[in-house]
Amino acid sequence: MGRRGPAPTPSAVLKLRGTLRPDRVFDEPEPPEGVPECPGWMSDEAREAWDQVAPDLAATGLLTRLDANALSRYCTMWARWRKAEAFIAQHGEVYTPKDSRGNARCVMQFPQVAIAHRLSLALTRLESEFGMTPSGRSRIHVSLPPAGPSTLATFIRPA
Repeated sequence: MGRRGPAPTPSAVLKLRGTLRPDRVFDEPEPPEGVPECPGWMSDEAREAWDQVAPDLAATGLLTRLDANALSRYCTMWARWRKAEAFIAQHGEVYTPKDSRGNARCVMQFPQVAIAHRLSLALTRLESEFGMTPSGRSRIHVSLPPAGPSTLATFIRPA
C-alpha cells in the first residue's frame, strides 16, 4: 500500500512561508545551494526555457543544484509542448481521411492535440512544484523587508 495523505511540505518552503517549526524537521537532507548547470544534451528550445526560468527560480530561493533533473524535464516538456502547439497552429486540430475514391470517411484529431494536452497537464504539475503558477505561489509566503525608512533612519535625523 502506498503512502497516505498529502506529501509533506519541504522545510525550505515552510521557511519561506514563515511557518517552519524546527522541532518537526527530522534529518531532512539539505541540497547544495546554487543554480544547476544546464545539461548539454538538451535541445536549443529547452535551453532557451532553462535560461529564462532558472535565474528567476534561483533568485526566489526555490532552486538548488539537486533540482537540475526536475528542471531539465520541465524545459524538455516545454519545448515539446511548443512544437506540438506550433503544429496545431499551422495544420489545425483535425483532419479528414479519405477512402480510395476520395470521399471523406470521418474527421479525426491530429496526434499532436493529445500530445499537447498531456504535456500541458505535466507542465502544470511541475510549474506548481516550482511555484511558477498563481496557486503554487499562493502556498509560498516570503516576508519582504519594509518599504519605508528603516527604524535606524527614524532615530537619526540630519541637523
